[in-house]
Parts: sequence; structure tokens; C-alpha cells
Amino acid sequence: MPGDVGAAARRATRPGTVAHAWNELEAVLHHAGVPEARAEARDLIAALLDVPRFWPTANRDAALDAETLLLARAAASRRARGAPFAYAAGRAAFRHLTLDVDERVLIPRQETEVLVDLVLEAGLAPGGVAVDVGTGSGAIALALASEGAFERVIATDVSLDAIAVARANVALAAAALRAPVELRHGSLLAPVAGDVRARAVVSNPPYIAHEEAAQLPRSVRDWEPALALYSGAAGMAATAGIVREAAAVLEPGGLLALEVDSRRASLAAELVLADGRYEAVQVRLDLAGRERFVLARRTST
Repeated sequence: MPGDVGAAARRATRPGTVAHAWNELEAVLHHAGVPEARAEARDLIAALLDVPRFWPTANRDAALDAETLLLARAAASRRARGAPFAYAAGRAAFRHLTLDVDERVLIPRQETEVLVDLVLEAGLAPGGVAVDVGTGSGAIALALASEGAFERVIATDVSLDAIAVARANVALAAAALRAPVELRHGSLLAPVAGDVRARAVVSNPPYIAHEEAAQLPRSVRDWEPALALYSGAAGMAATAGIVREAAAVLEPGGLLALEVDSRRASLAAELVLADGRYEAVQVRLDLAGRERFVLARRTST
């Protein structure tokens, strides 16, 4: 049978090679009931080596050092216990960056890449300061600092654990940065209040209501940090706080850009309009056509 021939070929690999590690990881994942275990094993190896997904297939006989093999085994073990792939590998792609991630921070999502696009395409004058509120892994701040034309990017987070992860990612991304990234600990915009005038305030805040936790996939509910997921006032407390505090930080004409729950985008837009210090309020769509982002400009008065 062709399947038996393929299995025999996999068993015949030399120890210390990519193929041997691939087979070992596949067995661990298959035993744990992980779907598409062979593809996942390949992707774990690629993520750990920071190479394209096809690389293990094209380099089956390449040597794999002992340290990487240990890391790969640990990653497969975490994945077998139910960890999301990014946490198992300890890596996540965000735009052109590869970031370190673990259970201390939210896994960066594709939707948030669109938020960065909206800021970069907003027509802001070069220079000035961008503030990323609730930075987590540092994904938004690092993307703005490496792709934008800001003079400086400040990233805030209430979690010291998140600040530690973001600091490591600032170091990892140093060669790609066009502007310095400064990390400040504290709630929402409190770390920049009084000494910063921002050209842009950007955030992907927590926006899930506590009572909605049971509706989340287990891979999210059981693994990602509650502080980055849930917010009071039916999921709107953090968003309302940013809208209120950003107006005192933004320069006239400055951009407020928020990722929001698609079910509450209209509520978020109404919050911004009701504040009275913003104009040109817009709701923009994500890649799936859902209302996901709220943009506004600080008025000149």
C-alpha cells in the first residue's frame, strides 16, 4: 500500500535530521489527537527555525542541532496539551515581523494588521508621536515604528508581564525599526498623560464582556490572558476609557484608531461622537467584511 511505503520511508530517517525530528513531533501530536499532525509538526519546526513552511519538506536531510530538537519537543508537548500553535512555538507572525509570544500576551491577529494599515494610510504628516495603548506583545507599536514615519512610538500596558514580552520584541526587531519604541507601564493613557502630544493614538483594547467568556473557543478562553480579553461595562469599559483619555493627549487633527468588537462597533462610534472632541468619525470593515475599526480625528478646539 502506498501509505505503508510512506510510513516506512518516514521511519527510515537518520537521527539528528529535520526529517527525524519531524517524524518524532508528528507521533506526539498524532497520539494527542491533533488534526493534521504531520503538517503541524512541519510548521512547528519551520516556526522555531524562522524559515518558510515549505523549508522542512525541501531540507529533510538537513542537520538539526540538539538545542533546537529540545525546543521542538517542548513545543510539540505544549501543542499536545492544547496550547494554541503560537504559544506552542513561542512565535507569531505579524505583518513583516516575527514576534515572541507566550501566555502573558494576546496572540496577534490578522484583523489587527488591518488596523495598522488604516493608520499608515490615514494621511498623517510625517513625524510626531504614536501611542499604542495596551501593547501586549508590542505588535502594533513595532509595526508602526518599522513601517510608519513617526518620530517616536510609545507603547503602554497595565501588565508588567506584557511589558516584559514587548521589551524582548523591541530588541528582536531593532534592526527593522525606523523610530525608537518606548515602553511605559500603566493603565490606558495614564503613562503619557501630561507630557505627550500624540499624532496618533492606536489600540486593540480588551472588548469581550465577562459574561461572554463561555462563548469563546477553549484555545482562547483557557490560554490567552484575561486582562487582554475581557472588559467591564458589557465589554465597553476599556474602549470608553481610551476615547475619554485620548482626547487630552492627541494634537489637533490627530488620529484615534481603535479595533472594536464587531457587534459593538456602532456603540463605540457613538461613544466617540458623544464625546464632542472628535470629528470625521468612521467605522471601517475587517477582512471578513465585519464592522471592526473606529477612526476619528481630534478637533482643533
